[in-house]
This record gives sequence, structure tokens and C-alpha cells, in this order.
Amino acid sequence: MSGFLTPSPDIETERLRLRGWRESDFETIAAIYADPDTAAYIGGVQDRRQSWRIFAAMLGHQSLRGYTFYAVERKDTGETIGWCGPWYPEGRPEPEIGYSLLKAHQGHGFALEAVTAAVRDSYDRLGWETAISAIAEDNAASQKIAKQAGATWNGETFSLMPGHTGQIWRHLSPAQFRERFNVAA
Repeated sequence: MSGFLTPSPDIETERLRLRGWRESDFETIAAIYADPDTAAYIGGVQDRRQSWRIFAAMLGHQSLRGYTFYAVERKDTGETIGWCGPWYPEGRPEPEIGYSLLKAHQGHGFALEAVTAAVRDSYDRLGWETAISAIAEDNAASQKIAKQAGATWNGETFSLMPGHTGQIWRHLSPAQFRERFNVAA
């Protein structure tokens, strides 16, 4: 086991704090999975018991891989608004940057801010040489965020979940990312 119970360091951006999970963050997970629009691209609406299992899987991923999605918290309010970060569960073709935010916080640039911070962290701290975002073929909003973060889709797909095809949006290489976002190596 590469990172048994090793917490990931907090990441601060202009408006966000990407941090480790707290039990109280479960309410955000449950709310995301209770909303049909938000849950549509991450497995569909789930009840609280199933949402708890998903939350536990996120925490378990930290133990098994040494990293997992971060809780995304607004610095101005302290509210947990979703998740974003590195993810590489069984069945994914490559390490991934995943993200989901509560509907009320979508469309304000928070996802892009979190994604770029998570890509940088994955390259700098985890040493990744590549990253993808697996996005449902009809999820135009997430595709737009991936594109703004510099990712491209070249036609690669895979089975995201039963009945859903996922597009593989490939993020910039570490060198290209650093150049585009003016980040020192």
C-alpha cells in the first residue's frame, strides 16, 4: 500500500482550499448525489446509504493509492462545495483528475480553479507524467472545463459506467502545463 492513511497536503488557490476530508463533508457528497442534474454524470442519483459508500470509497482510495479527491472548500465562506483531484480506481485506463461541484457553485469558475490546482499537484507532488479526465460524452459543461484547463479529446473513449461512454480528455504534459499556466518547475 503506497500511502496508508497519509493525508494529502492542503492546496490553496485564490478562492479555494483543496483539503482532506472530514466526516461533516459527507453532507456535500449526499447533496451532489441527490441532485439528478449533478449526479447524472457520476453514476446517477444515490440515496444516503449509497452516498456514504461512495464517500468511504473516496477515503479508501487514499489508503490504497496514497491520494484521492480533495474536498473543495470556498475560502470566503468555509463551505464544502464538492470534490476535485487525483483518482485512479480499478478499471480506469490512466490516472485521472475528477471533479464535481454542488449545482449552486457551478458556473463561477470554481471547477477550473480546482482542476488546474489538482493537475499541478498531481504533476509536482505525485510525479505523474500524464493525466486524463474521463467525461461522459454528453457532459458539455465538464468538457468545457477540461478544454479551458488545456485538455484535449482526440476521439479516445471507454466504458465510463454501464450504459455510459466516457471520453478521455488528455491534460497537457507537465512541461506544457507549466508553460501554459506560467508555473516554475
